[in-house]
Amino acid sequence: MKIHWNPIVKKDLQVTVRSMRFSWSLFAYDAVLALAFLLVLSIIQGSSVGYYSNSNIYSYFIYLFPVLAIAQVFIVALIVPVITSSSISGEKERQTFDIMLTTCMSPFSIVLGKVISVVVRILFYVAAGMPVMALAFVVGGLAWSSLFYFVLTIILLSVFSASVGIFCSSFCRKSISAVVLSFVIYFVIYILSFVPLILHMLWTEGNNAGETMLLLLFNPGVFFEEFFMQVMTGASLFGTEGSTFSVDDVGFLTYHLSQGKAWMFLSAACILMLSFLFIIVAAWKVNPMNTTTIYTRGRKKKRK
Repeated sequence: MKIHWNPIVKKDLQVTVRSMRFSWSLFAYDAVLALAFLLVLSIIQGSSVGYYSNSNIYSYFIYLFPVLAIAQVFIVALIVPVITSSSISGEKERQTFDIMLTTCMSPFSIVLGKVISVVVRILFYVAAGMPVMALAFVVGGLAWSSLFYFVLTIILLSVFSASVGIFCSSFCRKSISAVVLSFVIYFVIYILSFVPLILHMLWTEGNNAGETMLLLLFNPGVFFEEFFMQVMTGASLFGTEGSTFSVDDVGFLTYHLSQGKAWMFLSAACILMLSFLFIIVAAWKVNPMNTTTIYTRGRKKKRK
């Protein structure tokens, strides 16, 4: 049975893998991971000759996983908006946007194809870094299922970052403007989502956080912190049974969502929903029916 690829995905991947820039970017990606790996090894070696010299040095190799994983998360979160921000605006700058719209593909298929092509490209980077990541599991004693779940979280982050980039690219005519707008949205989601929590804590003089913490379900940074807490300790970031947190501290819904892995899965669903919303709005903006020129009372107007 022949698999019918999205033409956008097929074209973007063919152009990408044939360029030397992609090969050099893979090399740079692995170089950053290797540097992080050597840095952790030097810290472990330094601790083995100090106060913890009598302890088992191999027990510290488990910390290779969060360090290497966080390095990959930062790289993906930074480079994906830069890549996708030129997806639509770059077509406008090259004056090929109108030609792309004359194809049989719907605006949603075009936008979704751009997002999928970036996600597949990120999977190439993740696969290239697997040999370095595997050392944390071979020596550190972590379960291989954690590596599988980490790949799923990287895919989730790639979809979210790509949707933000494609959203900004559909509204901007210049790629640099789309990149700036992408990081502005990053700032709103990653940083300003803590503002209601901080204001509520100040209002209650730090007695409880209330349900304002539910806004953090849409924050990918908090999601990854919860993920690493679950993998490394099996505990929730917001407190589990037997912890110092109570219903009065974090609110009824937040307390019960923090039991087990409920918060992590619900946060992943919220981030996917937010990503889908960005994609839908980008497809609406790309649709030529929403930006056509109409005539009323003899005057030309542009419908937004």
